[in-house]
Amino acid sequence: MSKVMKMMRSKKNNLDEMQELQLLRIEHNGCWMTFWGLLAVIIIQCITTPGNFRVLAGEWIVFMCQALYLSVSCIRHGIWDRHLRPDLRTNMMASSLAGLACGIIFGLISYIRYGKLLGSLATGAFMFIFVFFCTIIALSVSAILYKKKRRQMESEEEEND
Repeated sequence: MSKVMKMMRSKKNNLDEMQELQLLRIEHNGCWMTFWGLLAVIIIQCITTPGNFRVLAGEWIVFMCQALYLSVSCIRHGIWDRHLRPDLRTNMMASSLAGLACGIIFGLISYIRYGKLLGSLATGAFMFIFVFFCTIIALSVSAILYKKKRRQMESEEEEND
């Protein structure tokens, strides 16, 4: 470990417990504002400048890194969600919403670019189906990994008792 890291770790925390909790809330809200803000920027840029990936490559990379970090970290620590369960019904609903959003966005982009309604509907339908299946697979695999981690954590707790 470098000297800088050791110095950062050994620094005295000047915050009391209430301030520490407030700081965690602020960081939490900032993280999620950044996440959803980046998604909104990506969607707007897709619609306003269709076909120009270079315009949004930076935002896309940051968005995907943050999404991957949040997903992996939560699963590693046995956390799924405050309100949703990792079951097929929830995964189907989330996949449907993701597919619908992408279908509408890509259908709209196709219509703006080519002006053909039937082709745009076909593009939207294809994207809905594609994103739905990719999302349901990703969520199902994540749910399996989460459940496996929870079982492992529970068995370790039982062994410690």
